Amino acid sequence: MSVLLGRKAPDFTAPAVLGNGEIVDSFNLAETIKGKYALVFFYPLDFTFVCPSELIALDHRMAKLKELGVEVMAVSVDSHFTHNAWRNTPVNEGGIGQVQYTMVGDMNHDICKSFGVESIGGDSYYPAGVSFRASFVIDKSGVVRAQHMNDEPIGRNIDELVRVVEALQFFEENGHVCPAGWNKGDAGMVNTPDGVAEYLAGNSDKL
Repeated sequence: MSVLLGRKAPDFTAPAVLGNGEIVDSFNLAETIKGKYALVFFYPLDFTFVCPSELIALDHRMAKLKELGVEVMAVSVDSHFTHNAWRNTPVNEGGIGQVQYTMVGDMNHDICKSFGVESIGGDSYYPAGVSFRASFVIDKSGVVRAQHMNDEPIGRNIDELVRVVEALQFFEENGHVCPAGWNKGDAGMVNTPDGVAEYLAGNSDKL
C-alpha cells in the first residue's frame, strides 16, 4: 500500500453510478471534490460477503457525512453495470439497495493501482487483482489526511471514519490536536509542552 498521507489524492476519471442512480461514463474525482472533503472507499468485489455489510453501513452514515460536507465514493474493480445491478438487488436478497453515494467502476485497475491498494495475492486473504478494504479521507485541498486498510475478512468501522473527519475538521477550526480516543465534544490539546501537561492533568485517567 502506498503511503499517501500529506500528498494530493491521485485523480481519476472512470465510469460510475451516482447516488441518484444515474450511470455516467466519465466521473472525475478532482472535479467532484474540489473545495470539499471526500472519502474514497475501496472494497474487493460486488456480490460478495463482508463487502455488502460495509457498503450498507456506509449508506446508513450518509446523512452524517453529508452534514460534514463529505463527498463519498466507493470503488472496486467491478463494472459500473455490475454496481448498478447490485444497487438494484434488495438487501434481503444479498444486494445493497439504493445507496446514496457514487460507485466507481475500476475495470482496468488504474485507480486501485494509483492509490496502491491492488492485491497481488501472497499471504493476505485477498485474491490477486482486487482492491483492498482501504479508506482515504481527503481534505478540502485534495490532500490525503488519513488512510486505513484491513485484510479481507475484517470489516471496517464506519463510525471511525466519521470520527476521523470530525477530528480533522476540529483541528482545522481550532488548531488543537486530537488526543487518543478523541470524539466530537471532547477537549483537544494544544501541541506545546504546557498544552500536553494541561491536557494530561485533566484527562489522563480517561485514556
